[in-house]
Amino acid sequence: MGDKMSNLVIVESPTKAKTIKKYLGKNYEVVATMGHVRDLPKSKMGVDIENGFTPQYINIKGKGDLIKSLIKEAKKSDKVYLATDPDREGEAISWHLAYLLNLDLNENNRVTFNEITKTGVKTGMKAPRKIDIDLVNAQQARRVLDRLVGYKLSPFLWKKVRPGLSAGRVQSVAVRLIADREQEIRRFVQEEYWTIDASLLAENSKKAFPSRLHSKAGQKIEIKNKEAADSILAELKQQNFIVSAVKKGVRQKSPAPPFTTSTLQQEASRKLGFQAYRTMKAAQELYEGVDIAGMGAVGLITYMRTDSLRISAEAQQAATAYIEQRYGKEYCPPSPRVYKTKSSAQDAHEAIRPSLPELIPEKVKDSLTNDQYKLYKLIWERFIASQMANQVLDTVSVNIQAGDYLFKSSGSTVKFMGFTVLYEEGKDEEEEKEVSLPELHENDLLRVQKLEGNQHFTQPPVRYTEATLIKALEEKGIGRPSTYAPTISTIMQRNYVEREGKQLHPTILGEVTTELMEEHFPEIVDVEFTAGMEENLDKVEDGQIPWKQTVSDFYDGFDQLLTKAEKEMEGQRVRIPDEETNEVCDKCGRPMVIKHGRYGKFLACSGYPECKNTKKIVKETSALCPLCGGRVLEKKSAKGKIYFGCENNPNCSFMTWDEPTGKTCPTCGSALLKKKGRAGKIYCSKEGCGYEKGLKEE
Repeated sequence: MGDKMSNLVIVESPTKAKTIKKYLGKNYEVVATMGHVRDLPKSKMGVDIENGFTPQYINIKGKGDLIKSLIKEAKKSDKVYLATDPDREGEAISWHLAYLLNLDLNENNRVTFNEITKTGVKTGMKAPRKIDIDLVNAQQARRVLDRLVGYKLSPFLWKKVRPGLSAGRVQSVAVRLIADREQEIRRFVQEEYWTIDASLLAENSKKAFPSRLHSKAGQKIEIKNKEAADSILAELKQQNFIVSAVKKGVRQKSPAPPFTTSTLQQEASRKLGFQAYRTMKAAQELYEGVDIAGMGAVGLITYMRTDSLRISAEAQQAATAYIEQRYGKEYCPPSPRVYKTKSSAQDAHEAIRPSLPELIPEKVKDSLTNDQYKLYKLIWERFIASQMANQVLDTVSVNIQAGDYLFKSSGSTVKFMGFTVLYEEGKDEEEEKEVSLPELHENDLLRVQKLEGNQHFTQPPVRYTEATLIKALEEKGIGRPSTYAPTISTIMQRNYVEREGKQLHPTILGEVTTELMEEHFPEIVDVEFTAGMEENLDKVEDGQIPWKQTVSDFYDGFDQLLTKAEKEMEGQRVRIPDEETNEVCDKCGRPMVIKHGRYGKFLACSGYPECKNTKKIVKETSALCPLCGGRVLEKKSAKGKIYFGCENNPNCSFMTWDEPTGKTCPTCGSALLKKKGRAGKIYCSKEGCGYEKGLKEE
């Protein structure tokens, strides 16, 4: 009878379906829903506020045929397994499927896979459970809260600021953080200070080492201007520099823990220059399965939405075996490392790690896209390094007396590489490089090679990058692992925030909207209030509070604020100030200003309405057009995609999606372009030249 038993397994994506099918065999049919099947309608609120905030779900447009075929497949199967992703979102999709397929919610038909490997799938299939209704309710609460805020606040912003605007519960707080940082930068008052720096030579050493003035007669010294610095330098020129203390020590540096969603997004931003959505896209592909030569479809990493640092004993053993075989026993720590997950984490999954640690990045490189390979390598190296021995440093700190003045120097040398032989964590801000000091002893007389005062200025706070914003959102308890990437994408698309290089800064629209929200909806943009709401959603997930109660408590206060704001701002509109530019209108000669439209910024004549001239905003690049010698400009397509074209368009047809490098071709002198992706290369823009080289040779 077992042979004839037919089992239906439902997942979200065709890739995941293909990978799982490989491990389950012929008695199992595996089908994909292609994401959500039911949701709130797009055209209206879809939440019955009067009747306990009941969501009015509908089948998603365009999914009718798919739903029919799922119902048909389910009817002819002996058993249906719901195998959507192992998180709130996945649980909700399973719950919607149970409704559509008329499945019993008390039946053990929900299975989850932490990794899509043979072991992961078999383990998951052996432990079917009921749909976790608390998990579903936490997702429903988030969905309904976000819908209430979006559908109630957005029309208010349309009336008071500009049509087409939108507001969101988490995105509004993210914009506020960026806008607040901008205000801090504007308010910052720069202060001058000086340091006294010496280059000193030990008796038998040819290489000078640096030392900095620390204190005078035991008091920390602050030098405010050049006069004070010159006065100290004059005194120091009369003094002998003598070593007064040498302190040697050993410092150990531990590896970073394996990745969580947040730390993966931060590190991929720092080291690979990936934006959060790009990281998550590649991670999703690695989790769902990739065709590996000689192995077929394999899920290469564990589930990528997690805030846990836990790892399985099997993975730990595999890592230890690899480290011992590759580097030697001394590179393994005395006992396996266990990382403590922070108390607020949900700990539903393991940390992000390679599902098969023995699959080293080089082995799978040819089967992966460029992004998949880079991300897999990052995850693999971070995981293996997290199980390695500490780096050991010999440290030395030296006090040098010059009369009443005390100079200090410190340095270190690596005694044992430990985990750094493989991987070191990226940093958001540059750290001072450690120097190597010569052999020094107490009472050594040092020769002064150079002694000078250096002027410095205090620096304003730095703008957020994607990495530091994600770190701040996590530390402040705003959003959860699955929300960081969509939040950042949304605030950029909605034109509240712009990226300059890696830095994020608010647009005028972002600042105006944040001010309005702070004045009339302080709770929506309040960091602590939003973090408290996340904690309530976690309590719903743990079954501690009813989800509708959470929504109701929030809505009562929110609705009152909305009514009050409507009253206070009756007949008023907030004006978005125009940004001035150096550009001159080619029709009437008046200055042009930057205006904000529904589709972003554009240039408009300040003489409007008499002169209605408008232009697209374009950025210059350093490249020259290979066809006519004009400037190559960075432009945006109607869909917002960046491309590069000649300033003499439409008379010159040059256009490319590939970015000018700012360098010229060594063969013909034309601009070199950079093509990204798996077949990435640097190549000459001049047709027929043929010069090119791989990105790795750069």
